[in-house]
Amino acid sequence: MDKILQPWPWYVSGPLIALIMAILILLGKRFGMSSNLRTICAIGGAGKVADFFRFDWKAQRWNLIVAIGAVLGGYIAINFLSNDAAVTIGQDSIEALKELGITDGGSSYMPALLFGEGVFSSTKTIFFLLVGGFLVGFGARYAGGCTSGHAISGLSNLQLPSLIAVIGFFTGGLLMVHFIFPLIF
Repeated sequence: MDKILQPWPWYVSGPLIALIMAILILLGKRFGMSSNLRTICAIGGAGKVADFFRFDWKAQRWNLIVAIGAVLGGYIAINFLSNDAAVTIGQDSIEALKELGITDGGSSYMPALLFGEGVFSSTKTIFFLLVGGFLVGFGARYAGGCTSGHAISGLSNLQLPSLIAVIGFFTGGLLMVHFIFPLIF
C-alpha cells in the first residue's frame, strides 16, 4: 500500500504515460481535458447559439470517459488512498512559502490561504477566481488546447505549436509565481 500512497517516480509514471499516448496515437485519438467542455456544451445544445459548438460531439464521447475517470480517480485517491501526510518538500520551499503568507507549507497538500473555505468570504479572492478561471478557459481555447493536451498529446505528436504553447505555459507560470503572486497576496 505504501507504493500506491507515495508519488510514483518518473521512471514508472513516464513510461506509463508514454504507453497510453502510443495507444491513443495508434487509435487516432488526441488527449486533452479542455475539449471536454466544448463537447459538454455541444451535448447541451450550444450549437444552436454558436457555430463553435456545431461539430460531431459523438466522436468525442470517449474523451468524456477520461474526464469522468479523472474526477472519480481524484475522489477515490483523496477519500480511500490518502494517508493525510503532505508531500515532503524542501525547507527552502517551506520558508519561501512562509514569506508569501502560506504558513502550512509542508504540512498540507493545499494551502488553506488559497484553497480553504475562507477564500469564498473574500471579495478579492472571488474576483481572482473568476478572472483566473475566465483567463484559463479563454487561454486554453485560444491556444487550441489545455496544458495536458499540448504537453502530453501535442508534444508526443511532435507538433511545433504545442511546443510553443508549453514554453508559454511554463513561462507564464514562472512569471506568475515569482512576480505577480507576491504582489497579489
